[in-house]
Amino acid sequence: MGTSHVIIGDGIAGSSAAETIREADPAAEITVLTDEGEALYNRILIKEFAKGKMPEGPISIHQPEWYDERDIELKLNTMVTRIDTDAQIIHTHSGESIEYDSLLLATGGTPAQLPVENSGADGIHHFWTFEDARAIEEHAARAENGVIIGAGLLGIDLAAICGAQDVRADYLMRGNAWWRYALDEDGAGIMHEAMRKRDVTPVFESGVERFEVDDAGHVSAVIDPNGERYETDFVGIAIGLNFNTEFLRGSGIELTENGSIVVDEQMRTNVDNVYAAGDVTYFYDQILGEQAQNGAWGSAKEQGSIAASNMVYDTGGDGDEASFHWVSSYSITHFDFPFLSFGHPTIGDDAVERKYSDSEWRRVVLKDGKVIGGVLIGDLAPQTTLKRLARQQIDVSDRKEALLEESISMEQFTPQEAEQ
Repeated sequence: MGTSHVIIGDGIAGSSAAETIREADPAAEITVLTDEGEALYNRILIKEFAKGKMPEGPISIHQPEWYDERDIELKLNTMVTRIDTDAQIIHTHSGESIEYDSLLLATGGTPAQLPVENSGADGIHHFWTFEDARAIEEHAARAENGVIIGAGLLGIDLAAICGAQDVRADYLMRGNAWWRYALDEDGAGIMHEAMRKRDVTPVFESGVERFEVDDAGHVSAVIDPNGERYETDFVGIAIGLNFNTEFLRGSGIELTENGSIVVDEQMRTNVDNVYAAGDVTYFYDQILGEQAQNGAWGSAKEQGSIAASNMVYDTGGDGDEASFHWVSSYSITHFDFPFLSFGHPTIGDDAVERKYSDSEWRRVVLKDGKVIGGVLIGDLAPQTTLKRLARQQIDVSDRKEALLEESISMEQFTPQEAEQ
């Protein structure tokens, strides 16, 4: 029998890991466990589906036969309840026990709930799974008024869905701007105006005190902390994730206070033969030089592949040890202009930013004089150079303003002698 690799989670991190293991070790036993009822789908495209812009077909990435063809056992609707890391055994809700030689945790998260009255009412949606997208698409198609809560990258997806489905919506934000930790007044203003053009109204210094419901238990209004009342028949909430790691309590695997899994740059946990990848990780970021969190699709895919390479390596297989060295990015295509964030745009000790037009703005964030992230609105061409600067950790502290030139290249920041 071959080495037994078990992966918990069939998102892009888990699926990428399964594929990497199979390519590296044709004889390995690979089992993928997921509590969802369907195989891997594209989380990026489900927002387009929810906008009513595309059919279900292109969203599914892997059909069951994909796993069969690669001799990967896929167990859908399987909830893991406990892991015995000493015996290397996984226990499931059905009473099944599964042994492993190496284990990958790629369980992701579940949308956080608002701790307010009537938060579980009919008509209140959280947006994470394909099942969520189906419910949102169906409801938004017949709704008239909406309220969106959550001034971040997932919240704006819900706002865009309302705009595309002709739902007039109020977008309640706790601060004075959308994604205020990454955008200044100019950058946020571009986004606010784009929302208004789609009949989505930003409401600042707001939030949710409670929900009101009708006699049928369907949401009918949102009351904010200022006492303002917003009538609605559709609510979308995106205020973050609760990581799916409760089953790891008592396993010896190190978790942070918020439940994410601590790993190094090789995706190894503190427990032998246990690895983690994807949204759920608190990983050592070699670019930052410290632990970090990142929920981007590309980052999760790369982490899954890195973890898998080390799972094979650590169990005596062919190949080399691998490390995660990645600059993530997240794009939004909801408006007439593109939007992209990369790296870590909400942290750092310095930043430069500039507005170029009513639909073009740029911010570059630095730490110790080196690029670690940023946001581009309108013109995305500089991303290639900016990501390379981040990966190579070139000190640009004496050339910060050059980062805002309309066209930039590596030659502007790389000493001639370094190129020879």
